[in-house]
Amino acid sequence: MTDSPSVWERPEPPERRALSPLSRERIVRAAVTLADAEGIEAVSLRKVAAVLDAGPMRLYRYIDTKDELLDLMVDAVYAEIPAPTGAGWRDVVRSFAQGTRDAALRHEWFADLLGDRPRLGPAALAHTEASLAALRAAGLDDIDTIMSTVEVLTVYLTGAVRAEVAERRAERATGLDEREWQMSMGPHIVAMFATGDYPVLAEAVHDARHRDAEAVFELGLDYLLDGIENRLRR
Repeated sequence: MTDSPSVWERPEPPERRALSPLSRERIVRAAVTLADAEGIEAVSLRKVAAVLDAGPMRLYRYIDTKDELLDLMVDAVYAEIPAPTGAGWRDVVRSFAQGTRDAALRHEWFADLLGDRPRLGPAALAHTEASLAALRAAGLDDIDTIMSTVEVLTVYLTGAVRAEVAERRAERATGLDEREWQMSMGPHIVAMFATGDYPVLAEAVHDARHRDAEAVFELGLDYLLDGIENRLRR
Protein backbone atom coordinates (compact mmCIF):
# COMPACT_ATOMS: atom_id res chain seq x y z
CA MET A 1 0.00 0.00 0.00
CA THR A 2 1.50 3.35 -1.05
CA ASP A 3 1.01 6.68 0.66
CA SER A 4 -1.12 9.20 -1.17
CA PRO A 5 0.81 12.13 -2.67
CA SER A 6 0.97 15.40 -0.77
CA VAL A 7 -1.25 18.30 -1.73
CA TRP A 8 1.67 19.91 -3.58
CA GLU A 9 2.24 16.78 -5.68
CA ARG A 10 -1.37 16.15 -6.69
CA PRO A 11 -2.38 17.80 -9.94
CA GLU A 12 -5.33 20.14 -9.81
CA PRO A 13 -8.54 18.74 -11.31
CA PRO A 14 -9.78 20.31 -14.52
CA GLU A 15 -12.26 23.00 -13.55
CA ARG A 16 -15.78 22.61 -14.83
CA ARG A 17 -17.65 25.54 -16.25
CA ALA A 18 -19.14 27.39 -13.29
CA LEU A 19 -20.15 30.85 -12.15
CA SER A 20 -17.31 30.77 -9.61
CA PRO A 21 -14.25 29.10 -11.15
CA LEU A 22 -11.87 27.60 -8.59
CA SER A 23 -8.19 26.83 -8.25
CA ARG A 24 -5.99 26.02 -5.28
CA GLU A 25 -4.53 29.50 -5.52
CA ARG A 26 -7.98 31.13 -5.24
CA ILE A 27 -8.95 28.85 -2.38
CA VAL A 28 -5.78 29.60 -0.44
CA ARG A 29 -6.03 33.33 -1.09
CA ALA A 30 -9.61 33.32 0.25
CA ALA A 31 -8.58 31.27 3.29
CA VAL A 32 -5.70 33.64 4.11
CA THR A 33 -8.02 36.65 3.82
CA LEU A 34 -10.54 34.96 6.11
CA ALA A 35 -7.86 34.06 8.67
CA ASP A 36 -6.44 37.59 8.58
CA ALA A 37 -9.89 39.00 9.37
CA GLU A 38 -11.27 36.45 11.82
CA GLY A 39 -8.40 34.25 13.02
CA ILE A 40 -7.31 30.74 12.18
CA GLU A 41 -10.17 29.19 14.17
CA ALA A 42 -12.61 30.74 11.70
CA VAL A 43 -11.12 28.88 8.75
CA SER A 44 -12.93 25.81 7.47
CA LEU A 45 -13.49 24.44 4.00
CA ARG A 46 -17.18 25.27 4.37
CA LYS A 47 -16.54 28.91 5.28
CA VAL A 48 -13.97 29.32 2.53
CA ALA A 49 -16.45 27.84 0.06
CA ALA A 50 -19.04 30.40 1.16
CA VAL A 51 -16.55 33.24 0.60
CA LEU A 52 -15.95 31.92 -2.91
CA ASP A 53 -19.68 31.43 -3.53
CA ALA A 54 -19.04 27.75 -4.21
CA GLY A 55 -20.39 24.53 -2.78
CA PRO A 56 -18.14 22.92 -0.14
CA MET A 57 -17.91 19.67 -2.11
CA ARG A 58 -16.26 21.54 -4.97
CA LEU A 59 -13.37 22.47 -2.66
CA TYR A 60 -12.80 18.81 -1.82
CA ARG A 61 -11.82 18.25 -5.43
CA TYR A 62 -8.75 20.44 -4.71
CA ILE A 63 -8.03 19.94 -0.99
CA ASP A 64 -8.79 16.86 1.11
CA THR A 65 -8.58 18.23 4.68
CA LYS A 66 -8.30 21.43 6.69
CA ASP A 67 -4.74 20.44 7.59
CA GLU A 68 -3.85 20.45 3.89
CA LEU A 69 -5.42 23.89 3.63
CA LEU A 70 -3.26 25.10 6.54
CA ASP A 71 -0.19 23.66 4.81
CA LEU A 72 -1.00 25.68 1.71
CA MET A 73 -1.77 28.84 3.71
CA VAL A 74 1.52 28.68 5.62
CA ASP A 75 3.38 28.11 2.37
CA ALA A 76 1.69 31.15 0.85
CA VAL A 77 3.02 33.27 3.72
CA TYR A 78 6.53 31.86 3.31
CA ALA A 79 6.33 32.90 -0.34
CA GLU A 80 5.97 36.50 0.89
CA ILE A 81 9.10 36.41 3.09
CA PRO A 82 12.22 37.63 1.28
CA ALA A 83 15.37 35.54 1.47
CA PRO A 84 17.60 36.83 4.27
CA THR A 85 20.58 38.93 3.26
CA GLY A 86 23.60 40.50 4.93
CA ALA A 87 27.35 40.87 4.78
CA GLY A 88 27.92 38.97 8.04
CA TRP A 89 26.10 36.16 9.78
CA ARG A 90 24.62 38.53 12.38
CA ASP A 91 23.08 40.59 9.58
CA VAL A 92 21.68 37.46 7.97
CA VAL A 93 20.14 36.27 11.25
CA ARG A 94 18.63 39.71 11.84
CA SER A 95 17.22 39.75 8.30
CA PHE A 96 15.75 36.26 8.83
CA ALA A 97 14.17 37.33 12.11
CA GLN A 98 12.73 40.56 10.77
CA GLY A 99 11.24 38.85 7.73
CA THR A 100 9.48 36.30 9.92
CA ARG A 101 8.24 38.95 12.35
CA ASP A 102 6.89 41.14 9.55
CA ALA A 103 5.00 38.18 8.08
CA ALA A 104 3.50 37.27 11.46
CA LEU A 105 2.35 40.84 12.07
CA ARG A 106 0.67 40.89 8.64
CA HIS A 107 -0.92 37.49 9.28
CA GLU A 108 -1.35 37.06 13.04
CA TRP A 109 -2.62 33.48 12.63
CA PHE A 110 0.81 32.60 11.20
CA ALA A 111 2.26 33.29 14.66
CA ASP A 112 -0.14 30.69 16.11
CA LEU A 113 1.42 28.05 13.84
CA LEU A 114 5.07 28.95 14.43
CA GLY A 115 6.77 26.28 16.48
CA ASP A 116 4.56 23.49 15.14
CA ARG A 117 6.12 20.69 13.16
CA PRO A 118 7.46 22.11 9.90
CA ARG A 119 5.04 22.42 7.00
CA LEU A 120 7.21 21.37 4.10
CA GLY A 121 5.74 23.21 1.15
CA PRO A 122 7.91 24.41 -1.73
CA ALA A 123 8.03 28.04 -0.57
CA ALA A 124 8.92 27.03 3.00
CA LEU A 125 11.66 24.73 1.73
CA ALA A 126 12.97 27.43 -0.61
CA HIS A 127 13.08 29.95 2.26
CA THR A 128 14.92 27.47 4.47
CA GLU A 129 17.42 26.65 1.73
CA ALA A 130 18.05 30.34 1.04
CA SER A 131 18.52 31.01 4.76
CA LEU A 132 21.01 28.19 5.25
CA ALA A 133 22.91 29.19 2.12
CA ALA A 134 23.03 32.84 3.24
CA LEU A 135 24.44 31.86 6.64
CA ARG A 136 27.07 29.68 5.01
CA ALA A 137 28.04 32.46 2.59
CA ALA A 138 28.27 34.88 5.54
CA GLY A 139 30.88 32.77 7.30
CA LEU A 140 29.17 29.97 9.23
CA ASP A 141 30.79 27.03 7.47
CA ASP A 142 29.86 24.14 9.77
CA ILE A 143 26.38 22.81 8.96
CA ASP A 144 25.76 21.82 12.59
CA THR A 145 26.50 25.39 13.69
CA ILE A 146 24.22 26.73 10.96
CA MET A 147 21.36 24.43 11.98
CA SER A 148 21.83 25.17 15.68
CA THR A 149 21.71 28.90 14.93
CA VAL A 150 18.47 28.53 12.98
CA GLU A 151 16.93 26.32 15.66
CA VAL A 152 17.61 28.67 18.58
CA LEU A 153 16.53 31.63 16.46
CA THR A 154 13.25 29.86 15.68
CA VAL A 155 12.64 29.25 19.39
CA TYR A 156 13.22 32.95 20.10
CA LEU A 157 11.00 34.04 17.21
CA THR A 158 8.17 31.75 18.27
CA GLY A 159 8.04 33.21 21.77
CA ALA A 160 8.70 36.82 20.84
CA VAL A 161 6.26 37.00 17.95
CA ARG A 162 3.49 35.17 19.79
CA ALA A 163 3.87 37.56 22.73
CA GLU A 164 3.66 40.58 20.43
CA VAL A 165 0.60 39.23 18.66
CA ALA A 166 -1.03 38.40 22.01
CA GLU A 167 -0.56 42.02 23.11
CA ARG A 168 -2.11 43.29 19.87
CA ARG A 169 -5.13 41.05 20.43
CA ALA A 170 -5.43 42.22 24.04
CA GLU A 171 -5.40 45.84 22.90
CA ARG A 172 -8.23 45.16 20.45
CA ALA A 173 -10.23 43.22 23.03
CA THR A 174 -9.89 45.79 25.83
CA GLY A 175 -9.53 49.03 23.90
CA LEU A 176 -6.43 49.79 25.99
CA ASP A 177 -2.87 49.83 24.75
CA GLU A 178 -0.09 48.52 27.00
CA ARG A 179 0.60 51.84 28.73
CA GLU A 180 -3.10 52.51 29.27
CA TRP A 181 -3.58 49.04 30.74
CA GLN A 182 -0.60 49.55 33.05
CA MET A 183 -2.08 52.85 34.25
CA SER A 184 -5.43 51.18 34.91
CA MET A 185 -3.64 48.65 37.13
CA GLY A 186 -1.69 51.40 38.92
CA PRO A 187 -3.73 51.59 42.16
CA HIS A 188 -3.55 47.82 42.62
CA ILE A 189 0.21 47.72 42.01
CA VAL A 190 0.84 50.64 44.35
CA ALA A 191 -1.13 48.91 47.10
CA MET A 192 0.73 45.63 46.60
CA PHE A 193 4.15 47.33 46.63
CA ALA A 194 3.20 49.21 49.81
CA THR A 195 3.22 45.88 51.67
CA GLY A 196 6.99 45.73 51.25
CA ASP A 197 6.79 42.15 49.98
CA TYR A 198 8.10 42.95 46.49
CA PRO A 199 11.13 45.26 46.88
CA VAL A 200 13.07 44.18 43.80
CA LEU A 201 9.98 44.18 41.59
CA ALA A 202 9.02 47.63 42.90
CA GLU A 203 12.49 48.94 42.02
CA ALA A 204 12.29 47.40 38.57
CA VAL A 205 8.87 48.94 37.88
CA HIS A 206 9.90 52.34 39.26
CA ASP A 207 13.08 52.52 37.21
CA ALA A 208 11.85 50.68 34.13
CA ARG A 209 12.60 52.18 30.74
CA HIS A 210 9.63 51.98 28.39
CA ARG A 211 10.36 50.18 25.12
CA ASP A 212 7.92 49.65 22.30
CA ALA A 213 7.37 46.20 20.81
CA GLU A 214 9.98 46.63 18.09
CA ALA A 215 12.63 47.79 20.58
CA VAL A 216 11.90 44.81 22.84
CA PHE A 217 12.19 42.47 19.85
CA GLU A 218 15.50 43.99 18.79
CA LEU A 219 16.88 43.88 22.34
CA GLY A 220 16.04 40.20 22.71
CA LEU A 221 17.59 39.49 19.33
CA ASP A 222 20.78 41.31 20.36
CA TYR A 223 21.03 39.14 23.49
CA LEU A 224 20.59 36.03 21.35
CA LEU A 225 23.17 37.13 18.78
CA ASP A 226 25.69 37.98 21.49
CA GLY A 227 25.22 34.54 23.01
CA ILE A 228 25.74 32.82 19.67
CA GLU A 229 28.83 34.93 18.98
CA ASN A 230 30.34 34.10 22.37
CA ARG A 231 29.78 30.41 21.73
CA LEU A 232 31.40 30.67 18.29
CA ARG A 233 34.47 32.30 19.84
CA ARG A 234 34.84 29.37 22.21
